[in-house]
Amino acid sequence: MIALTFAFAFSAAIMMGHCASQTISASPLQTGESEPDSFIGFDSAPDEVVDGSAVRVRYQCSRPCWLAVETAVSTLRKTDLVVFRRKWISSTTGVYRIHQVPLRWPPSILYQRDLFNRRVLDVRNVTVRAWLGHLNDGREPGTHQGSMLRISKVLQIKPLSERPSKPPAECPSWSAQLMWQMTRNRIYHCPHESDVIDVLKFPLASTGEQFGVIRRFQPFIDRSLEGARLHAVTQPSVTLSVWIYLLKWCHTKLCGIVHHVDRNNLYDSVLMQLTDAGDVIIQARVTSGEDEAFRAGVALPLWRWIRLDCYIQDSKVLLDATWEEETRGYVYEFQDSIHYDDTDGYFVIGGGKYIPGIHGYFGPIKYYRFGAEKVRNPKPTLQELEKTHQECRAIKAFTRAFLHQVTESHILSRINKGVCVPHFMTLWGHSGERISTPTWTWEKQLKYSKLFHFLQTKEEEIRTGSLGLKDLSRTLFEQAVSTIFTVDQAENKIISKSADLLQVASCFGNHKASLLLATLHLTGLGHTVDQQKGHAYSLIGAAGDNRFALMHAGYKHTQGTDGFPKDLDMAYSYYSNAGAQSHVDSSRMHEKNQYMLEHIYLSNQEDLNSLTHEAGPVVQYLKFQSERGDVDSQKHLGTLLYWGQRGVLKDTASAVKWLERSAMQMKDPSSMYDYSILLMKGQGVKRNYTRGFQLLEKAAAMGSINALNGLGWYHGIILNNHKKAVKYFEQAALNGNDDGMFNLGVYHLSGKDPDRPWRNETAAFQQFLNASGFGHVAASVEVAWYLSTGSLEGVSQDVERAVIMLKTVCERNGHLGFMVRQALQAFLQGSWQEAFVKYVLAAQAGLGLAQSNVAHLCEELNLGHDCQWRYHNYSILNYDPHPSALLKMGDYYYSSSSAREDSLSLVGQAISMYGRAALAGSPQGMYNLVVLAQQGYALPPNVHGLFNVSRHDEQDIVVEKILKRCMETEAEETVTPCSLALLGVQMGKAWRRVTQNGAQLLLAYAALLSLLVIAVTLPLQSCLEQTAAGHRAVALRARTSSVSQDGVILNRGRGAIMRGTYRAAGNQWLTALNGEEWLRQTGDLAVTLSGVCLCAFWTALLYHLL
Repeated sequence: MIALTFAFAFSAAIMMGHCASQTISASPLQTGESEPDSFIGFDSAPDEVVDGSAVRVRYQCSRPCWLAVETAVSTLRKTDLVVFRRKWISSTTGVYRIHQVPLRWPPSILYQRDLFNRRVLDVRNVTVRAWLGHLNDGREPGTHQGSMLRISKVLQIKPLSERPSKPPAECPSWSAQLMWQMTRNRIYHCPHESDVIDVLKFPLASTGEQFGVIRRFQPFIDRSLEGARLHAVTQPSVTLSVWIYLLKWCHTKLCGIVHHVDRNNLYDSVLMQLTDAGDVIIQARVTSGEDEAFRAGVALPLWRWIRLDCYIQDSKVLLDATWEEETRGYVYEFQDSIHYDDTDGYFVIGGGKYIPGIHGYFGPIKYYRFGAEKVRNPKPTLQELEKTHQECRAIKAFTRAFLHQVTESHILSRINKGVCVPHFMTLWGHSGERISTPTWTWEKQLKYSKLFHFLQTKEEEIRTGSLGLKDLSRTLFEQAVSTIFTVDQAENKIISKSADLLQVASCFGNHKASLLLATLHLTGLGHTVDQQKGHAYSLIGAAGDNRFALMHAGYKHTQGTDGFPKDLDMAYSYYSNAGAQSHVDSSRMHEKNQYMLEHIYLSNQEDLNSLTHEAGPVVQYLKFQSERGDVDSQKHLGTLLYWGQRGVLKDTASAVKWLERSAMQMKDPSSMYDYSILLMKGQGVKRNYTRGFQLLEKAAAMGSINALNGLGWYHGIILNNHKKAVKYFEQAALNGNDDGMFNLGVYHLSGKDPDRPWRNETAAFQQFLNASGFGHVAASVEVAWYLSTGSLEGVSQDVERAVIMLKTVCERNGHLGFMVRQALQAFLQGSWQEAFVKYVLAAQAGLGLAQSNVAHLCEELNLGHDCQWRYHNYSILNYDPHPSALLKMGDYYYSSSSAREDSLSLVGQAISMYGRAALAGSPQGMYNLVVLAQQGYALPPNVHGLFNVSRHDEQDIVVEKILKRCMETEAEETVTPCSLALLGVQMGKAWRRVTQNGAQLLLAYAALLSLLVIAVTLPLQSCLEQTAAGHRAVALRARTSSVSQDGVILNRGRGAIMRGTYRAAGNQWLTALNGEEWLRQTGDLAVTLSGVCLCAFWTALLYHLL
């Protein structure tokens, strides 16, 4: 059961609304509470990284404390990497003391790369920091985050090219000296570097909001090129060529095309903006430090590809705007030379944190760092995008004409009795024909015949006004989806009518239709593959600000599939938009069109069996228990109805009723908190701040951490008491509440904390980072921005981490959960084609659950082998694929290996898939690895660490450790394949140990001989028993005499003869009986000895086994 929780967070506008002219606060990070007598500070500290430097720490402890000094560096890939740390304990209290700590820097930071120093770190930031904490105060000792007081200072570091060589610490070997002699006078050639950069190669969709592509430019490695660039900072010569395609004018007075933000979060050269009238503004910073700008009255058109070429020559700026083979030039000269340093800060294409972008598309962007007399930036090759928009405008014109015709025209009928009309006009009216003449041509009607027939079927709804332009796109999409597959063919194919209706729906703003069209063209599902059209509809959907289309574009650029280039910066631009929408959506999760995502896999019957409904036994049992007053059942039922989980529909009114009953019993603090939030938000109940506040206080007193955050929100927003708000937020954050961490970060960022009234981005980032670790949506969005720009000191740019963070957040979007729920309901109701379409939309957004379910439906609907394995392959490309998809792909590779020449490569890929499944905790993956290992295949290195094995271990040890781990993940009370396989491995291992000793080997052979003896002796004894029984029967028959009816012997002579016969038979029987007895005794002795041998053998075997 997922607890009913609500996120109280301040508006993101507090963080997003700062202008670019604000700078980062240099105040040290101060968190936590400290006693008045405790103090720590730098008495002296170096300004740059120098070998032999030292730091002097001045401190005072109010009670025994521990202190530490450490140095941390940040590279392009890692942030906050500690390279030195020194700790000590001070027992002297109340006295100021100074402690000197020599700093020891690793050679990888001090020296350049050479023969004696081959591991070098390209460090971007170096920070020396010290902290103080009291002993036994409950905080984690020995870490920067667990300290009570902390200080830091950023040091300067030389670039790689300017570092000295490392002096040899000892005499090198003869081979090293020889290598040095051979290479010391060699002229090293730097790798080829070009001053021409393709900033964008693939079109970018821009929604007109504050989201864009962030690019950072690094210094040249080549010293001559870097020297030329540094010289050109005050006398620049650069050229920037940008293709744009405008769909609408700017929503505000200005929107961004390209802008540059420096390390202080100030606008720097160059800033290119578009006005709401289509003019272009160029802004630059001159060497005097002032910002200057000019406006080019170019009046850029809509629906055209436009190329803007900006030439900067010292103080002069030339702007060329070209469209439809015509160029318009503009020249402006600033009073001073332009200051231009492209390695300071970052560049943004489109919208950024401080300015919205254009609404349209960006084409190829070329950047000439040393300028260019002639720009070579041809028109975008994606002509299908422009063609599709032209077609959409024609479709919109035709549809509007039809709607106008229907609404303006009328049909004559017999009701018009007050008007005298000719008889032929009356007949025309009875036949249903319109009087007015259509405003479109016959060719247009033929071209859009499917749309025309559809509109005819909806004519009455259009005439009555029940179907307008806003509802038309939704109706078209539903109609297309309902008939998307033909049913009279062996293979499902997309019918052309559905594709045409989807195109019209896309034109009228239904971008689920755009995404579905992109899917059909990119995957070849029912169509031939056409990547140009697929890319066009992907961009159209993203430009339309559709959540799924944005996630789709971000996912494709993350993976680099289906013709999309792998570009994490472009992926971030899309995911940041979808993440911001997910933040807004998370506050409306209670609405009917949003549901929490539930991981139900169609191929897993246990998942399907876990679903219930309003009349199901689970809900009925909860209602029964709730009526009896059970607090847990009331809370569980209220949560189930509020969020709509496990197949149950949302029912806010009923949910509030049960949550109120649970809360009013005053026994469960979480129920009291949940109901108090409903009271304060006014959801399903009349808003009542007073009653909600009282419940919050009681819940907090009973130990609810969420209630502490709620109290902080109440004091900060309702009572405007920020001091108490910060107090409650700190308590909530210290107890692991992610909302408390986020709200505390907002206070650090805004500087509204009365005790710390300054802006502290470093402290805010740390709180956001902590909250994002718990999956907080808004905090993840903020952390991703810092990671994407690398604009905060001590935080290096890490776009991959930012993208992963945002993708995870976006996949929890309530609208995506609603789509998946609709797909699941359609599947359960037997509408598998509808379920397929809706799962496909979620799968194209990058959701691994939907991709696995689409692959399952591809198999069930016979949509082809390629469809099934395409979506399984999509699923395993995610950062955290489901083990079932990995197992499926592993089976596919392994089964394909027998029929392919590159069988070893395919088996290797199968092992990789099974290994990833095993790393994810799949017992089946572990078992498959064991099978392949026993066949002699080598396991991947990433598996060794999981099972604590090495490549030098014997096969039995590796197999045994894997099977033991497999048994730990399986049900303990059942007999599983892994347990049986482990028993077999251990038995084989014990047998080999037994046979290694001569005596034990003899015992083993004796045991085998004993088994043979027992196998022969027992049937022989059974046979002897049967023979003895026969002999006894013959003897008894021989003793029987011939008698008369009254039992008297009639013939004495005959009796004498018979007596002789009796004696002979008795002797033979006694002889046989003695022989059988001897054989029986011998068999018993053999069985006894065999049993003893077997017992001895099994004892030895169990000894080695255990």
